[in-house]
Amino acid sequence: MEKVVVAYSGGLDTSYCVKYLIHERNMEVHSILVNTGGFSEEELVHTEKRAYELGSTSHCNSTILEEFYTKAIKYLIYGNVLKNNTYPLSVSAERIFQAIEVIKYAKKVGAKYIAHGSTGAGNDQIRFDVIFQTLAPEIEIITPIRDLQLSRQEEVAFLEKHGVSYSWEKAQYSINKGIWGTSVGGKETLTSNGTLPEEAYPSQLQKDKEETIVLNFDKGELVGINGEKDTPVLNIQKLEELASAFAIGRDVHVGDTIIGIKGRVGFEAAAPLVIIKAHHLLEKHVLTKWQQYWKEQLANWYGMLLHEGNYLDPVMRNIEVFLEDSQKSVTGDVIVKLKPYRFELVGIESEFDMMKSDFGQYGEMNNSWTSDDAKGFIKIYGNANKIYHNVNPGEL
Repeated sequence: MEKVVVAYSGGLDTSYCVKYLIHERNMEVHSILVNTGGFSEEELVHTEKRAYELGSTSHCNSTILEEFYTKAIKYLIYGNVLKNNTYPLSVSAERIFQAIEVIKYAKKVGAKYIAHGSTGAGNDQIRFDVIFQTLAPEIEIITPIRDLQLSRQEEVAFLEKHGVSYSWEKAQYSINKGIWGTSVGGKETLTSNGTLPEEAYPSQLQKDKEETIVLNFDKGELVGINGEKDTPVLNIQKLEELASAFAIGRDVHVGDTIIGIKGRVGFEAAAPLVIIKAHHLLEKHVLTKWQQYWKEQLANWYGMLLHEGNYLDPVMRNIEVFLEDSQKSVTGDVIVKLKPYRFELVGIESEFDMMKSDFGQYGEMNNSWTSDDAKGFIKIYGNANKIYHNVNPGEL
């Protein structure tokens, strides 16, 4: 029997893949669940049990939070990356690292095949396949759901035929949870004007009194909350617990999919949005105008390439070097007020704050130039416009 590794989540599609590969392809199945923050310990145990019940020869639960942070989230924070100025790449960034982990497992067990449960209509099929083809071109990819174009009912019927009687009740909303946010899909997101109802979001409003917190950054990384230091991963999880109680971080993202169609998805990402906005505010105080400008250009490209599965392009490593170098002075505290459904950035405190310079105060007093200096600067500054309108009189 030839070995195949299934990227397994415990859901209907990947459960079908396990049974299909055993009974229709006569293959030895090894399953792996790659956890990027969306599964509790109890859920991991339950998923492993189900994998063995379905017939997996071996199953692996691989939690990669630290690696995911170090190789992706850190740079998304450095770059203040929000796809279309909205979406913090909650799910799209995860897929790359899940695919890499699946490849590692396939090579470990000596599998000649890899299988996943993506359909032919979304982005994930591309993210998975591009990584698989690049890192393991010798391993063949099998995608039963995409290739057979199966309906949900056909999958359930096949599983029942082979003695699998789990409840496959389709949830009203599709939820994909991870450390960097949770996507929420439903009938409303299939339209251009529908809005997700309150109950669609996993985190419900629990607090109605505002709360002030202080985020502690060191060279761009979140190293503490309210002065209590911890690892960035644990700080993200702590902040998520704090901010999600206020139902912060909800929105709907509209974007262009890799395959060229428009897509719409709801999400909640309390910690990512608070961190990115707080980090961005700190940068406004401590970075120069041109540092901020070029960071924004490169970070926008970085986010797009990561979203579209191009993580392995060497230009990504080049951009990461720039982003990391830009964080040398991004150290300080950001004061944030958490309120029901929103948050407010109050201000920052940093030894690198350029508002504290002795050169002058905006709109108030200049200390390092005279009025004649200002008038001379303005005269020269306007030369290009004066020349153009002198040569092209009458144009507005």
